[in-house]
Amino acid sequence: MLQVIIAEDDFRVAQIHEAFLEKVPGMKLVGKAVNAKETLQLLSKHAVDLILLDVYMPDQLGTDLLQRIRESYPMMDIIMITAATDKAYLEKSLSYGVQDYLIKPVTIEQFQQSMQKYKKKRDIIQSTKEVDEELLREVFGSKNEQKSTATLPTGIDYRTLEKVKEILSIEQNGVTSEQAAEKIGASRTTARRYLEYLVGINEAVVEQMYGIVGRPERRYSIIR
Repeated sequence: MLQVIIAEDDFRVAQIHEAFLEKVPGMKLVGKAVNAKETLQLLSKHAVDLILLDVYMPDQLGTDLLQRIRESYPMMDIIMITAATDKAYLEKSLSYGVQDYLIKPVTIEQFQQSMQKYKKKRDIIQSTKEVDEELLREVFGSKNEQKSTATLPTGIDYRTLEKVKEILSIEQNGVTSEQAAEKIGASRTTARRYLEYLVGINEAVVEQMYGIVGRPERRYSIIR
């Protein structure tokens, strides 16, 4: 049974992820932390296999906590679950060897996909004594898959991302998340996730547009 802790300052989000985790066979929650200090305390008390770590915590950024965790627990597995779409956070997380990077809001399907992918990789490595090409393909995928998905967080599909970028390049006046959702055949929440991701990696910009009535809308445009 893999021992897991959730490091998340929003207790409602932590409860959702705890409920998701309960549906994943072979994983057990051993503690929840609301800040970096509590995370380190849990690590000192339990034999933890995996941390589900947020970036935005009250006392220290999760990406800064990564360095402290790596120094004391170099073999610790970590999956980032965060609303942070800034490319710098993704790059720093990858440099510290995180297993995955999920962007909130995370659906149960995305959560389970990430956990199963992590478990499969771990099981393959632990059941093999020697490294060969077949093992590497199982762990890292084919070279073509690596090219398209190597730096994409879970919840961001390469083909869908390219479709969203194509829409932005065509629409000179930009699009709202609702308009993008209609064009790609997805929910508004999904479309916004892709649009915010592009803003985070500096490939798109967002502007608040105020109409005569109603709430202001966010309009996204590609950086040309």
